[in-house]
Formats: sequence, C-alpha cells, structure tokens
Amino acid sequence: MIDSLADWTGVPVDVPRMLACSEVGRIGSGTWRSPGSREGKRALSEDWEVQASVLELLSERMASDAIKQSVDCIPATATFYGGNDASGTNTGACAYPNVLAMGYGTMNAALSSAIFDHGKTCGACFQLVCTYVPYGNLRCLRGRITVTATNYCPQGSKGGWCDAPRSHFDLAEPAFVQIAPYNAGVVHVDYQRVNCQRSGEIRYRLYGFTYFLQVLVYNVAGTGDVTAMSIKGSSEGRWISMTRSWGQLWTTGVVLEHQALSFMVTISDGRTITVNDVANEYWRYGQTYEGGQF
Repeated sequence: MIDSLADWTGVPVDVPRMLACSEVGRIGSGTWRSPGSREGKRALSEDWEVQASVLELLSERMASDAIKQSVDCIPATATFYGGNDASGTNTGACAYPNVLAMGYGTMNAALSSAIFDHGKTCGACFQLVCTYVPYGNLRCLRGRITVTATNYCPQGSKGGWCDAPRSHFDLAEPAFVQIAPYNAGVVHVDYQRVNCQRSGEIRYRLYGFTYFLQVLVYNVAGTGDVTAMSIKGSSEGRWISMTRSWGQLWTTGVVLEHQALSFMVTISDGRTITVNDVANEYWRYGQTYEGGQF
C-alpha cells in the first residue's frame, strides 16, 4: 500500500490539488468506477493494487468528478506572454491580424512545433488543467481553461520550453493566471482537444489582387482548424482547391473578380460545409464576409 501520490509518481504533490484526467481517468487500462464499488476494485492491469491505492487517497467526490472527464489528455508545459491585457498576442503565425477583435479574445495560445504542426492547428481549441508547479512553494489553481491556437512559439524561445520535441503552450497572460499564480512562471499541464464554441458564422476576409486572391478563414466552430478550402466563382462554375499560404490564409491564382464567391470548408474531423454566394459580385479586397457554421 502506498502512502502518498509522491510515492507513486515521484513528484511531491498534495492530494487535494486539482487532478487532471490523465492522473485518474487514464491510470492503467480498462474503465474505473467508484473506488468502493465491486467494479472499481477489479484488477484492471498488473499494477491494480497501486491504482487502487492512488484512488483511495482521493475523496469519493473528487475521484468521481475526475473520472467523468475525458481521458484523452496529454502532458505538456505552459508559460505566458503578451502582458496582462494580452495585447502582445494580437498577431502571429496563424495570419490573424487582430486576435482580440476577431472573436478569440484573450483566451489564446502560441503552440510549440510539436502541436502547431506548421500552422495546420491554427484555430483549434484546447482544454488545459494545471497539474504541477515545479518552482517555489506554489500550487495550481483549481479549474480548467479553453484556449484557441492563434500563434507559434518558435524554437529557441526563452527557457527552451518551445524547443522540439516538447509540447508547450505559451498562453496569453489572462488565460495563464486562471490556472496558476502569476509568479509560477512555468507549470505542468494536461491538455486535450475540444470543440470550439463560436459566436456567429464563419468569416472570410479577402486579400490580394487580380491574379492572387487570398482568403483568411476564421471564427470556425467544431474542431476549429480548417484542413481544406475551395472557392467557386459564379461565372467560373467549378470548385477550385485553394492552397494554404500559412496559418489559415488560403490562396488561388484563378481570376475571380466580378463574380459572386462561394466557399467549401473542411475541418479536421472530416466535416465539410458549402456556403453559396457568401460575397456578391461587388466584393472588394480587404472586406470580410460571413456565412455557414459547423
């Protein structure tokens, strides 16, 4: 029988701290029930006695609440940047020109390359819970946050936290202080992908010139990250696959001026939405149009 979580994990922690799903829901194999139930006492794997001991350290309510959470959690680390108003997070490698005004607000994050995936993850949503504060006599704050991927934390950043192969979130400061004290600096977290909740329809901002049309797609619900995009002009009459320039900025060299524009958008769970005549034939570069939603 073990006496503390530290005996099992090797990490000095307090039992009452906020437990992430990976620490309870993913202990061993199988599905746990209440620690006192017949099912909960089954031998789920060779180390079932250790698992039962860990669960017995928790109150019945904490164990029950934690087990109800999704178990698809991944360990990572988190820091913060951008100031207490998050103004320093307003632009970045996802091509969003004004994160704070585009519906993403201060709950945003820059991702290390392991998660950023060359910008393919831009617009995706992640739920994070703090699991451990490694420095100082500090503790995680209870609760969890949901943030949107809006930027890239590059190799060589201060402290090396974003260097490959690390999974790391450089959070906007207002997001970080919801899960850990400001002076924690860096914390360990568990994260998982979650569906994005957006207000209003998908938005399409048009850039470029006659032979180089770019469309920035944002405010996408569902998985949030666009994996494919096509465009159709009312006179052209055919769907044209667009190429990702960077982040969520998509490009075509086909001339589509003076035509109403329709869009076909695919997100990472495979769902596709088709929105016809989002912009009429009088559309202009620099304008934003909206239509459709997942």
